[in-house]
Amino acid sequence: MLCPLCQHADSLIATQGADKRAYFRCPQCYLIFTKQHLTRAEEEARYRTHQNGPQYDGHINFINRAITPALPYLNSTQRGLDYGCGPIPTLSVILKEKHGIACDDYDPIFYPESPSGKYDFIFSTECFEHFFSPKKEIARIKELLRPQGLLVVMSELWSDKTDLPTWYYFRDKTHVSFYHATTFDYIAGNFGFVQLPCADDRVIILKDNRPR
Repeated sequence: MLCPLCQHADSLIATQGADKRAYFRCPQCYLIFTKQHLTRAEEEARYRTHQNGPQYDGHINFINRAITPALPYLNSTQRGLDYGCGPIPTLSVILKEKHGIACDDYDPIFYPESPSGKYDFIFSTECFEHFFSPKKEIARIKELLRPQGLLVVMSELWSDKTDLPTWYYFRDKTHVSFYHATTFDYIAGNFGFVQLPCADDRVIILKDNRPR
């Protein structure tokens, strides 16, 4: 079995989760993953139960956790993408209505039309944990970014202090990939990014390191 991010094949560590799925931890990039996935129909049904959308103040506040630390790097001349926007786009609405910044929407289930062109920034909020093939998805995101573009990821990271057997993030069966700070060090180093400072430990800001 290969790690779906770094392709490491040796010494994958079996990890007990809060449900009955089997998890494996990669000793190289620290990704935790499971091969037990829901069907596309089961995923869609689960996503439709979420109370997400611009009509929900709680969801707006949550999404603003990703937007606020990224704003110093954004401006109204740029064009962005919400990668994994879900059934009711919210982040793009906030950016346009509150900040005058254009942002397209993409979601493999709800907005499956492939994004066109290149983007100055891409947000992926509460999406990375749904990637069956993180290497493939991150490479695709990288292809969509302009040189020096920004990738803003929001996902709860696990750490050495996380009690994995009881961790609530495992309980959502649409979650299949789980990241550590070391995982994002690997992503930055191997996909051509520089990690920028961010005070919110749930938000990771990566800058493409290619010259313009």
